[in-house]
Amino acid sequence: MATHTVSQDSPGQDLQPPPPRPAKKRSGARAPGERSIAASPTTWFVWAGMAAFFIFLIGVLVSVVVDSLGKPWFDSWLPQHFVTSWYSDAWDQFGMAHIIAVTLIVALTVIVVSVLVGVPAAYLLARRKFPLKRTITLLFLLPVLMPPITYGIPLATVMYNFGLGRTLTAVILVNLVPSVPFVIMTMTPFIEQINPTIEDAARMSGASMRRVFTRILMPLLVPGILAASILVLVRTVGMFELTFLVSGPSSDTLVVAIYRAMTAAGGGEARQLISSMAVVYTITMMVILVVALRFVSPTQLVARVKESRDD
Repeated sequence: MATHTVSQDSPGQDLQPPPPRPAKKRSGARAPGERSIAASPTTWFVWAGMAAFFIFLIGVLVSVVVDSLGKPWFDSWLPQHFVTSWYSDAWDQFGMAHIIAVTLIVALTVIVVSVLVGVPAAYLLARRKFPLKRTITLLFLLPVLMPPITYGIPLATVMYNFGLGRTLTAVILVNLVPSVPFVIMTMTPFIEQINPTIEDAARMSGASMRRVFTRILMPLLVPGILAASILVLVRTVGMFELTFLVSGPSSDTLVVAIYRAMTAAGGGEARQLISSMAVVYTITMMVILVVALRFVSPTQLVARVKESRDD
């Protein structure tokens, strides 16, 4: 009897293909998420540039601080003696208390006026449509984009013609020219990102425009107002050109007073006195920034605006 061998596979059943072999890892290839230990030349170039910048900056600051404490200092790396008398001499000789007070008065006044004028103007640009809107927006951008000296000289001429030259009022007015447009340009994106239906719902509930602005919009705009105020503060304290053109002995800010001390009597003042004033200026700016950043964190501004928009 003939024996027939019957296949175990049923007719029509496809055979399973063998499992694929793992691909050999090529030299230099990395798995997804795996990072290379050696950095690329571009990364090294960027880090080297950042390190050189900070080393240069720290070196300049350290040299000024050492110069303000040295007595005398000739051909050595460090002064022969360290004293603090230069600070007291500069404080008494240049009237630093009055100069710092004037600087703070000018900066705070410019901030308050710029916010009171700039926020409503930014609201109109963000919410209203009217003729020549693009032209008006461009006019607001000009004082921010143009160098201050280009419009500072005609502006100073007007101030002197009205008898306001060398006064505190003139210093405040000329600093408002770039500060108000700066607040408008900063606040307009913040207002545009707030959902307008929130205002419509408040008006439908019977709220007036004033109550909508003070009770609803202002709490949402606090991050933007703080950010704009910080930028205006730094810009005003460091503004030299406009302030120098209209200020006088009783209305100089700190940065202008340092320049006048450097050029007084053909530069005859002791270098250590100028260095002491520069250190006081740097410390003042750092204190202002630390106090300002205590109330607002720039890295969280975008997130806060996004949250307010989602709400």
